[in-house]
Amino acid sequence: MHFASDNSGPASPEILAALGAANSGYAMGYGADDEMAQITARIRDIFEAPEAAVYLVATGTAANVLALSTLTQPWQTIFCTGPAHINMDECNAPEFYAGGAKLTLVTKEDKMTPASLRAAIEGEETRGVHGPQRGPVSITQVTEFGTVYSQEELRALCDVAKSYGLPVHLDGARFANALVSLGCTPAEMTWKAGVDAVSFGGTKNGCMGVEAVIFFDPRKAQEFEYRRKRGAHLFSKHRYLSAQMLAYLTDDLWLRNARTANTKAARLAEGLRAAGADFSHDPQANMIFAALPRATHQKLFDAGAVYHLWDGDLDGPADETVTARFVCDWSIGDDQIEGFLNLL
Repeated sequence: MHFASDNSGPASPEILAALGAANSGYAMGYGADDEMAQITARIRDIFEAPEAAVYLVATGTAANVLALSTLTQPWQTIFCTGPAHINMDECNAPEFYAGGAKLTLVTKEDKMTPASLRAAIEGEETRGVHGPQRGPVSITQVTEFGTVYSQEELRALCDVAKSYGLPVHLDGARFANALVSLGCTPAEMTWKAGVDAVSFGGTKNGCMGVEAVIFFDPRKAQEFEYRRKRGAHLFSKHRYLSAQMLAYLTDDLWLRNARTANTKAARLAEGLRAAGADFSHDPQANMIFAALPRATHQKLFDAGAVYHLWDGDLDGPADETVTARFVCDWSIGDDQIEGFLNLL
C-alpha cells in the first residue's frame, strides 16, 4: 500500500532489459551513440516536429533548469506558479543555472490563468534597469496538485505569453499522465498550443533516471549543448540514458505506463470518495489530495500504508481532518489498492 510518490516505484522490466542489452561492447560517448539518433527521430515523429532538437539528462531538475536557462537572460524573471516544482523543490537551481534570473510567482494556486499571468507580466519591466525584465513562462503539466491544464487553457496562456514576445516552457515531469488524461496528441499539448520547450519526463513513469529536453526551435540547440556541458550534466557513458529513453518510447511503453497509473489513481479516488474523503483538487491524473480524519490516517499508517500527510500530522484531535497526498505509479497492484480501500 505504497502511495508516497511515483519516484518510489520500480523501473519497468523493459527499461532494465534495455540497460542490460546496452551494457555490452562499446558505444560512442557524450550522446554520439546510435540509440540517441533513433530517439531524436522517434521524438520528432511523436511530436510531429521534424526539426526539433532533443537532448537527454538524468533528472527532472536538470531538464527544467537547463531548458529555462537557455530561454532566459540573467536580468530577466521566469513566471511560474507558487507550487511549481522550480519554485518549491529545486533549491534555487533555476536561478543558479540562469545566472541569477529570478522567479515571479503568478499565483498561489496550482494553475495560472490568462488574467493572473497578464497581471504578473505587466508588473515587471516597470522600473527600467533597476528591476527584472520579462522572461519565459513555465507551466507544469500535470500540476503539482494533480490537475491538468486543458488544451484551451494551455493555448490561452501561451497566447498571453506570445503577446509579450515571451517563450513558454512546459515542465512535463508527468507529461504522459497529462497526455492520456486529455486524450490529445503530444503536438497539440505543446508546440501547436504555443510551447517552445518541453521537459519530457521518464523517471516518474517507469524509467530508472532519464528525462528528455525538447526544443521546437533548433536555433536553441547549440546553446543548450554548451549549458548542459558547463552545468556538468553531459553523461560520458550516454548510452545508458539512451537505452532507457529508447525502451520508454518503444511499443508505447510511456503511454501504457501512464494509462495504468491514471487508471489505478481513478480507482483509488473512487474508493476514497465512497469513504467520505474530501478532495481539495479534482484528481485528473495519477495524484490525489484527499482529507480524512486524523484517526483514520493513524489506522492506515499502523496497517502499513505509506503516503504523505500534506497539511498536518498525526498529533491532534482524532476527528480533525488532515489532507494527504496519494500518488499511483505504473507498478501499483490492484491488491494494494483494494487492500487499502478495504481497510479504509
